[in-house]
Amino acid sequence: MHCASCALVIEGALKKIPGIKSANVNYANEKAIVEGEIDANEVVEIIKNTGYRAEVVGSEMPHTEHDHQKMLQTSEIKKERNYFLFSLVLSLPIFVLSMILANKTLISLIVQSILAGVIQFFIGYRFYRGTWYGIKNKTANMDTLVAVGTSGAYFYSLFTTYFVGGEAFYETSSLLITFVILGKWLEAKTKGKTGEAIKKLMGLQAKTARVLRQAQDKFIEVDIQIEQVVVGDTVIVRPGEKIPVDGEIVEGYSSIDESMITGESIPVEKKVGDFVIGATINKTGSFKFKTTKIGKDTMLAQIIKIVEEAQGSKAPIQKFADRVSSIFVPVVMLISIITFLIWFFVVGASFVISLMAGIAVLVIACPCALGLATPTAIMVGTGKGAENGILIKNAEALEIAGKINVVVFDKTGTLTEGKPEVVNIVESKKYTSKNILQKIASVENKSEHPLAEAIVKKAKELNLEFLSVENFSAEVGRGVKAKVAGQEILIGNGALLKENNISYEELREEMIVEEEKGRTVLMVVVAGTMVGFVSVADKLKASSREAIKMLEKLGLEPVMATGDNNKTAEAIANEVGIKNWRGRVQPQDKLEIIKEYQAKGGKVVMVGDGINDAPALAQADLGIAMGTGTDVAMETGGIILVKNDLCDVAKAIKLSRLAMNKIKQNMFWALFYNSIGIPIAAFGLLKAEYAGLAMAMSSVSVVLNSLLLKRKKL
Repeated sequence: MHCASCALVIEGALKKIPGIKSANVNYANEKAIVEGEIDANEVVEIIKNTGYRAEVVGSEMPHTEHDHQKMLQTSEIKKERNYFLFSLVLSLPIFVLSMILANKTLISLIVQSILAGVIQFFIGYRFYRGTWYGIKNKTANMDTLVAVGTSGAYFYSLFTTYFVGGEAFYETSSLLITFVILGKWLEAKTKGKTGEAIKKLMGLQAKTARVLRQAQDKFIEVDIQIEQVVVGDTVIVRPGEKIPVDGEIVEGYSSIDESMITGESIPVEKKVGDFVIGATINKTGSFKFKTTKIGKDTMLAQIIKIVEEAQGSKAPIQKFADRVSSIFVPVVMLISIITFLIWFFVVGASFVISLMAGIAVLVIACPCALGLATPTAIMVGTGKGAENGILIKNAEALEIAGKINVVVFDKTGTLTEGKPEVVNIVESKKYTSKNILQKIASVENKSEHPLAEAIVKKAKELNLEFLSVENFSAEVGRGVKAKVAGQEILIGNGALLKENNISYEELREEMIVEEEKGRTVLMVVVAGTMVGFVSVADKLKASSREAIKMLEKLGLEPVMATGDNNKTAEAIANEVGIKNWRGRVQPQDKLEIIKEYQAKGGKVVMVGDGINDAPALAQADLGIAMGTGTDVAMETGGIILVKNDLCDVAKAIKLSRLAMNKIKQNMFWALFYNSIGIPIAAFGLLKAEYAGLAMAMSSVSVVLNSLLLKRKKL
């Protein structure tokens, strides 16, 4: 594709086909995403019929696909470079003969016509081909402008040379094509840099894996290609080696550098039972792990898929550029004709001067820069996000994030760790804290409640022995009952004790203090007497306070919505620094809170764990899901935070604002360039060949401006 209108031609042709639900063709990364009930090879044929080449992106491993794409891109850059050099070598003698030596002899003109002809019909064949397919598809594009402009200059020169005599200007057509090809070469090189983030991701995949395979009656270590690894294989990883695929550690421990996936610079400690991610680097210990995901199912492959789809999608702001591009070429051709007519009939200039002015208008107005304005910034923005552990699923999410002014947080698992911990044990004179913990842990070991898990975990940390338990029963919303060593034990809240006529006045004041800190209190009763209580809390994430400060600096209003009682909700909100909070909120109530802010004109982002927050994430203008485990692609929300770091919410919004600023800058300069360039060309102040060079440089400048986004700090 040579310009934005090329992409629109292909897109339009695809959308006309029955069975195709949607088609999105991206000029910047030269990819089409087609959805519908149609064979992929049929799509390729449809694209071929519009005058372009295409191939299906296969289901290869990420590194295989990367190698293939790199080969194609390198080939394209070399081809454009060779075409430019060949065209330049032929153009220089024409330029010397016509402009420097001013040699107008017949022999000189014949030599120029031959050299210019090779450039016109060999190097410039692509423009004629594109024009022909444009006519077939009832449209016009950049090829049309260049083909018409250069043909006018070349054929007029040919006519004066061989038939009527007069001025010839072969240098115009030859230099014009040479400069356009130069622009295409530079554009191919700079466009390649916009996708560097995804290339880095693709290049991370290990090529081989060391696995245990059975040979006769024993297992031996075998080095195999990554494509040969199957789910269930036992893989051995030594210090300094790259982990080949996703899996669960079954033997050994180590610290692993996951920065290439999550952006987190500190190595993560891993032990038996922990999951490891393919493409991350083992730092210290050796371990064995059982593969759980391979190929396209690995976390790396899912991340690559998300980033690719985001880079290929269109932001709403792109619709403006598409509308302009779709009418741009016909309008420019009309302006070119009017320019020629005014110069020739009104001003009374010569045919040559009139023709040159018309050609300059045609060439300088190519909408390439406008077509690159949005997709290049999106490619760089989504790539930068991925490098920082922020996965932006589509261009629309990237655009919306910059308009957000209200951020609604779920509490459990978002602001907090989502894993309750025992933080205090208060005992009476008869029992020690260890004695109380042993008894209640023995009972809670029978329960699956998150609070019970916290108590059991604490007992295991202290190496306490679990006692035998009888007659266990759970009292919904109140607590549990059981017999331990012949003694009746109750564990629960005030409602459970009141129901059983048991007083807790002795420890009431201590309990109030704990509750005011936002902790959950579990009272412990042994043989009808309250002997103490355990307070359990869901710890704040280390990044929560800093994240709220960052959001407020960006001028955003943070809001917390939680199912906890108001006392706990207020304590957590105060601790994290959130002024607006709502307690006793059910999942469906969060949706209403978001609607409430939207009704006031707010643009709302919901930040949650993507499970019980799904209705709220869907209602919000943008959903941001905390990445959990390695099932990244399955998360709800338009943006996924791989690191589970809340500071990345502010970074995602800042990245969006930076990317949108780049898009607006690009669009302004692209439109400004055309607004200034067309009148200058129409007034005869710009030679056609230099108009071609200016047009080429405008595209390169837009890409370079987008690349500056890579240097911005989040």
